[in-house]
Amino acid sequence: MKTINLMKVVACAFLLSTEAGAQTIYDAAKFSGSDLNGTARFVGMGGAMGALGGDISTMGSNPAGIGIYRSNDLMTSFGFNYTSSKSNFNGSIMNSDKYRGSFDNIGFVYSSKVGNQTALKYVNFGFNYHKAASFDRDFSMGGNLNGFSQTDEMSNMSNSTQYRSALTASDMSRDNLGVDANAGWLPILGWNGSLIHPNLDLNTPGEYTGFPGNDPSGSYTSRERGGIDVYDFNVSFNINDRVYLGFTLGAYDLNYRKDIYYGEKFPTSYNPLDKDKNELPYFLANSDYSYSLESFMNTTGTGVDFKLGGIFRPVEDSPLRIGATIHTPTFYNLTMYNSAVLTSNADVNKDGYIIRYVDTDPKYKSYYIDTYEDMHNRDCMTEYQLRTPWKYNLSLGYTIGRNVALGAEYEYQDYSTAKLSYSDGVKMYDENSMINSYLKGVSTLRLGAEIKLVPEFAIRAGYNYRSTAFSNDAYKELPVNSVRTDTDYANQQSISNYTLGLGYRTGSFYADIAYQYSAYKEDFYAFNILNLEKTKVNNDKQQVLLTLGFRF
Repeated sequence: MKTINLMKVVACAFLLSTEAGAQTIYDAAKFSGSDLNGTARFVGMGGAMGALGGDISTMGSNPAGIGIYRSNDLMTSFGFNYTSSKSNFNGSIMNSDKYRGSFDNIGFVYSSKVGNQTALKYVNFGFNYHKAASFDRDFSMGGNLNGFSQTDEMSNMSNSTQYRSALTASDMSRDNLGVDANAGWLPILGWNGSLIHPNLDLNTPGEYTGFPGNDPSGSYTSRERGGIDVYDFNVSFNINDRVYLGFTLGAYDLNYRKDIYYGEKFPTSYNPLDKDKNELPYFLANSDYSYSLESFMNTTGTGVDFKLGGIFRPVEDSPLRIGATIHTPTFYNLTMYNSAVLTSNADVNKDGYIIRYVDTDPKYKSYYIDTYEDMHNRDCMTEYQLRTPWKYNLSLGYTIGRNVALGAEYEYQDYSTAKLSYSDGVKMYDENSMINSYLKGVSTLRLGAEIKLVPEFAIRAGYNYRSTAFSNDAYKELPVNSVRTDTDYANQQSISNYTLGLGYRTGSFYADIAYQYSAYKEDFYAFNILNLEKTKVNNDKQQVLLTLGFRF
């Protein structure tokens, strides 16, 4: 394969005028969510410890849980993770898996006794670092597209809309690559790669259609890395051993990298019509056309939120506890860098029509557009703000002597209220309208139990369920001048997490281990074209988590 590098352009000016074209509902949903993670005890009980308290991980769920402490605590957790995905597109099945180690949290609690004669018994302070979400995942799919093509989305983004006329060849020329704000990166690359061409229909002059291949097949692979790290700072209070109040300030560090390879192959046959009669605007050789589009995106940023929680014992002599928590939105300031490379063996004649001859040696041409060129130059960034939804939590805890602890929680977060803004704080109208229409409220149920067989050993089990954030008809729409070339999207369905755990205590030392199995399905689409068959995906995650700590 011969590769000719024809274009390498830094697109600073284009980015400055098109920040609105960079974000989608799928970014808002991904960055608003969190995994079941924390200490092994917390995970082993399915995260249902909001009303029970007494565990460092409750700092991030119900801050009042730290008020239960009557001694100091120092601990750390790490784990081993396995993720797998199985895709099924029209009977074509592909499997992907990923193994990784993880450092999951480290923290401490300093417990300060105020006195026995005052209503305020303890004032406790805590810090905890934990990984709120992991984005690590490998995925692949492919198969016959039944006549659909990503080039159709390229042409759709080139055609007229209610806001503007169809793009011109000048808009999408190589000379304007990354500069003309009228055209998005996807149609620019498609045009220069000879994958879209003028429509022959005289009723729609100036419009474009996708590549004229027959029965194309597609191949998609992605590599996602990164996560959301949270640093929680807590203060909590014990009032008369019946009322516990807590406040947590959370500092967030987000890093997300996604690399995508998508390619299509168009089996073709030679058309014998005489090209000189101009009966067809293109001629298909008896060798195959193909192209590949590589998209690279990296989003980084920081955020902050506040959590207020309480635990109450309504009856003095009863072990029943009731917990309530409210989490403010996380206020993110985010920066996105992206680049793309399109390689194609199609070519055009002087009239702009796709053409290849039988005796032409295939030559692959590459078109490259980049914002990584100078990642420290502020003019080469897409900066924006994200405000995640408010979060509300109610929990129950019940103990039987010193041997049994039971917990239950319900949490609600309305994803449709997430908001995207420009870097200056002005709301993104179109993107927020999509969020309001296609995201919805998410309910999370957590159940957990701990039983101490003997004072030193405990066994735990839990269940954690989270409903989907996406409506059935959700889709990804790239604005016509978008800097994004990642056309793929997936509508994730509900997630179920099943957990088991063991705990050991001796003196001041403790060790806990937990196992978590997570399963969910999703409907995946490599690009946004009406009636494209969905790829059915089954996802599984297994985690083994170990926590070591001292209480003193």
